[in-house]
Amino acid sequence: MGLFDRLFGKKSADDDEASISSALAEIAPISEAVLENVTSENEVEETPADESVITEEKYEQSLEKTRQTFGERFNHFLANFRRVDEEFFEELEETLILSDVGVQLAGELTEELRQEARLANAKSQDALRQIIIEKMVDKFEAETLSSALTEADGLTVMLFIGVNGVGKTTTIGKLAARYHNAGKKVLLAAADTFRAGAINQLKEWAARASVDIVAGKEGEDPASVVFTALAKAKAEKYDFLLIDTAGRLQNKENLMKELEKIGRIIKRELPDAPHETLLALDATTGQNAVQQARDFTKVAPISGVILTKLDGSARGGIVLQIIQSLKIPVKLVGLGEKIDDLADFDGDAFMRGLFEKLL
Repeated sequence: MGLFDRLFGKKSADDDEASISSALAEIAPISEAVLENVTSENEVEETPADESVITEEKYEQSLEKTRQTFGERFNHFLANFRRVDEEFFEELEETLILSDVGVQLAGELTEELRQEARLANAKSQDALRQIIIEKMVDKFEAETLSSALTEADGLTVMLFIGVNGVGKTTTIGKLAARYHNAGKKVLLAAADTFRAGAINQLKEWAARASVDIVAGKEGEDPASVVFTALAKAKAEKYDFLLIDTAGRLQNKENLMKELEKIGRIIKRELPDAPHETLLALDATTGQNAVQQARDFTKVAPISGVILTKLDGSARGGIVLQIIQSLKIPVKLVGLGEKIDDLADFDGDAFMRGLFEKLL
């Protein structure tokens, strides 16, 4: 079964009948369990909401702007077609590019659709829409849509990089809160000593997340801050060390040298670290985010992407291009402003949130 069928496929009558029979078979033991949980006031205790359901709902809500823009483009494109000819494919490719899936991916998808004789048999807008979206979804079946964050035995070190203003420091604070709430001992390192206010911003997040922080003075050598934080993390047996870095120095060469220096310090103290080097990208910037990713891959070995501000973007299609063209997994996404609105990237939830209401 392809990814499209798994995400959007319809159940057959036999499937429904089997599901009903299975459910009936389970009623008795479930009923007994419920009765055992009845309180003295004859009220059944409430079952906590399924976290995966909550996350999927957040994906759907956060992708509303992307889905609306994406849908408007496709509906306009399909409303104007008269026949499936070369002009149709040229306009389709342009529509895909405008939807931020990227020139390379748009070209590949259009060529595959051009080669499929069955497309010529699609007589309605709905049929064409389904074929196009099915191709886009199944294109990613072989790709790694979801990739979990690494958690090492002992101390896990995560290095965060990205240009100023993308939400990097906010993401660190949210992730710190998540680990703290899971009972982990977390330390932050304010190694962005070049940007005015960066240290104070991370201190505020450390307080909100109830975690510790190592922070030097503005203008201090970032590598020395990292060294101090590593020593503290090892001596006091922290579970996680999250390191904020500068998003911009005088030029790329200086940025490269600074990141290389920090990397040497980390490996000298903990040879298998950093366990994650995460690049924060702003989803609202579209193609600029892809260019930033390309630039940073030249100065650091990126293990994953954090896509921030997905809830405020009409350009969520950029996820498809990052995964397909850069071969870098998206590991975290920002789905809102609250401290718990940071989610592990879920490829299935993303695809459903992006396409389901367009079908």
